[in-house]
Amino acid sequence: MIERREFMFAGACAAALGTAEWLRPRKMRLLLPENEKLTNVIPQHFSGWDAGGGGDIVLPDMADSLAAKLYSERVARSYRRTIQDQQQDVMMLIAYGRSQSDVLQLHRPEKCYPATGFAVTASKLFPLSITPNVAVPAVMLTAEMGSRVEDIVYWTRLGEMLPQTYNEQRWARFETALHGYIADGVLVRASIIRTDGISSFDVLSAFLRDMVLGIKANRRATMIGDTLAQRLA
Repeated sequence: MIERREFMFAGACAAALGTAEWLRPRKMRLLLPENEKLTNVIPQHFSGWDAGGGGDIVLPDMADSLAAKLYSERVARSYRRTIQDQQQDVMMLIAYGRSQSDVLQLHRPEKCYPATGFAVTASKLFPLSITPNVAVPAVMLTAEMGSRVEDIVYWTRLGEMLPQTYNEQRWARFETALHGYIADGVLVRASIIRTDGISSFDVLSAFLRDMVLGIKANRRATMIGDTLAQRLA
C-alpha cells in the first residue's frame, strides 16, 4: 500500500512539474520595439496641450528599488492648455515594463497611493472614449491626504489585454503564459490636484483621449494594444 501511495505521489509531482513546464513562457511579445524609447512615443504637443518647458520630470531610482525592478522606462511630464483664459494643468506618468511575470507586475495606483500616505476615497471603472467606436477600459480614482485632493484616471495594458482590476491583471498574465509568452505592459496615468473642489475627471479623460490620438498611428499599440490601435487607424 505504501509503495502504491508513493507511486501516486510521485506521479502527481511529475504531472505538476509537467504542467508547470508546459505553462512556462518561452518567448517575449513586445508592443514597444526594443530600439524605441517611450519618451519619443509620447508627443510633447497635441490638441492644445503643451508639455512643460523643462522637459521630462526626472524620477530618480535606486538600482534595487521596486520601480527600477518593475519598469524598463518611465515618462513623467506636466502638460498645460488654456481654454477661455483658464489654464488646465495635468500631471502624466507612463510606466513601461518589458516583462510582466509573477514577480514583476504593474503596480496599480490603488496600491501605490495608500503606500505613500493617501486614502483612496472614490473609485470607479469606466470606458474612456477615444472615438465613438473605440473606448479604453479605465479607472477613476480620488486620493486624499490632508488638504490635498487628487483626481486620477488611468489604465493598464498587459500584452493585448486591458485589465481594470488586480484580479483581471493576474488573469491576463496567466492567459499570456497559457499562450507561451511573457508580455510587456504599460501603466498610463493622468492626475490633477483639485483647487476649487470641482471634479477633474472630464478634463483628465479629454487629455488622455487627445494624447492617444496625438501618438503616431504605428505606435498607439504601445498604449492601447494592437486591436484598439487598428480600429483607430
